[in-house]
Amino acid sequence: MAGTPTYPAGALPLDAPPEAPGYARTRARVHDYFDRSATRTWERLTSDAPVSRIRQTVRSGRDAMRAALLAQMPDDLTGARVLDAGCGAGPFTVELARRGAEVVACDLSPELLKIAAARLPEACAGRVRFVAGDMLDPGLGRFDHVVAMDSLIYYREDDLARALSGLSRRAGQVLFTVAPRTPLLMAMWQLGQLFPRADRAPLMVPHTPARLAAALRFADRPARLRVHDRVNSGFYISQALEVGR
Repeated sequence: MAGTPTYPAGALPLDAPPEAPGYARTRARVHDYFDRSATRTWERLTSDAPVSRIRQTVRSGRDAMRAALLAQMPDDLTGARVLDAGCGAGPFTVELARRGAEVVACDLSPELLKIAAARLPEACAGRVRFVAGDMLDPGLGRFDHVVAMDSLIYYREDDLARALSGLSRRAGQVLFTVAPRTPLLMAMWQLGQLFPRADRAPLMVPHTPARLAAALRFADRPARLRVHDRVNSGFYISQALEVGR
């Protein structure tokens, strides 16, 4: 695992101050949540350990979404360089490595990366490099594929469009997920705005493919948006999308 995170030129550190630009400010809150507040929760959720019925719906939904995204990638990834952007505890990393990919598993949380590294099967170890830092860091290099499952769901439309535009510069295929803009999720999002920021986890920001496609057209490097599967599993609702040229 990389000992020292690297950042794009001019980027702010993970503990960005409140006056930081939108992306950096949200990134700091996501880092704080996953590396300090929710590490043990996500360690358990991404394992086979018993969980509550609510969390079981999330676990099942995430398993279904992982399968849906993998279905959009070649079965044989031998020789392909893949970025698992926001890899968390590493379940997607393992699947990519098993298909033969050379994986850069990047996450803001060093604590989650420790879990991912400990769980990595020995047979996959030579094909995975763990990096603590920002998934948008151009220093990570170029990739054949980028997968960002549930790691971009906290960002607003303009920040998300810029992030996707930047990732698509360095990859042939970018697969990612968003929270769909349904009435239920919008109501939950509006309710969440009422709580003090210090007292809540980072909020998912709902999006529609049409609005996101429009935002991408006006990004600094426009990209095409493709719509894939939507997964609805109890408390897990997520939309699979793809950006390409």
